[in-house]
Amino acid sequence: MDATSSANVTATAASAVLATSASAVASSAVTAASASAAAVSAGAALSPYGYVPTEWICIVFLVLLSISTALHIGEAAMTRSWYIFPTAVLAGILEIMGWMARFKSSENVYLTWAFEMQITCTILGPTPLLAAYFMILGYIIDILGPSYSRLSPKLYSIIFCTGDIVSLIVQGVGGGIAAAAFGRGKDPEQGGHIMLGGILFQMFCLIIFTLCFVECFYRYFTNKPVAPNSGLDDALMKSAARRRMSKNVKLMIVGLTFTIAVILVRSIYRTLELIDGWTGRIITTQLYFNVMDGAMIVLAMYSLNFIHPGFLLKRQKNRDEMLRLNSVGKSSSDDASMWA
Repeated sequence: MDATSSANVTATAASAVLATSASAVASSAVTAASASAAAVSAGAALSPYGYVPTEWICIVFLVLLSISTALHIGEAAMTRSWYIFPTAVLAGILEIMGWMARFKSSENVYLTWAFEMQITCTILGPTPLLAAYFMILGYIIDILGPSYSRLSPKLYSIIFCTGDIVSLIVQGVGGGIAAAAFGRGKDPEQGGHIMLGGILFQMFCLIIFTLCFVECFYRYFTNKPVAPNSGLDDALMKSAARRRMSKNVKLMIVGLTFTIAVILVRSIYRTLELIDGWTGRIITTQLYFNVMDGAMIVLAMYSLNFIHPGFLLKRQKNRDEMLRLNSVGKSSSDDASMWA
């Protein structure tokens, strides 16, 4: 064999070796990728969520909720709207705790305490927020004229906030039972049924509140009071009469309508989720939770930031109160002059 033939044979052998090595490397890469995908799939299957929470999504919600909660603290302190602390601020803290737990689950999906915390905190989070809306409607009715509402402004707060507290307790008990069952490796259905009862009661209260809300403004715009102001003197009749709806009040009503809508969407989602069961398609689909729960709460929180009752209603209420006092004072002066 001459030198040229020997070189050709050597080159051919080297090419074959290289091709075999490349094939082996590619095969190893495919095998590793398949193993990794299988591990992820197995992790999702064994996860109590039915999936592994996406880390960056958890971070986004944590940032958004933290900013909104910090704004609520500042706005409440600035406008002296102290009821915002046990309502919107508390809701924000609960949601932050829930999403922090989901973030920890994204790092280790088998952390039992993280799963239990996110169950409880995300189910309870919106409940204090609803109490703020119940109180805000009472303030709006007080500004526009109580004669157009079946309930007095104070009764709105008492009745619906009481219902909110009851639903909060029921959901909390159910969430605790479900979380404890998960921790012991038992069926969480009993706790889920209790949570479902709390959410249904909350949704019932929200629907009744919405009907009262709609009726009140229907009567206001059509000028049809619930009952005539018979038996009242002129000064009291003027204080209960239909008053002008300012731009601030209109903005607050738009904000209130929007937030009621998104909270109702979230409540419907949560109801269907629990009816479908802990292993159903709804609860085991991350996208549904992110959009129908997380995004709805963020929208509700930020709408209250941008259309804040402390800025919009407090000044209006103070201005109207001064006008009413002046009107009553003038009426009293006229009566005194008549009898002098």
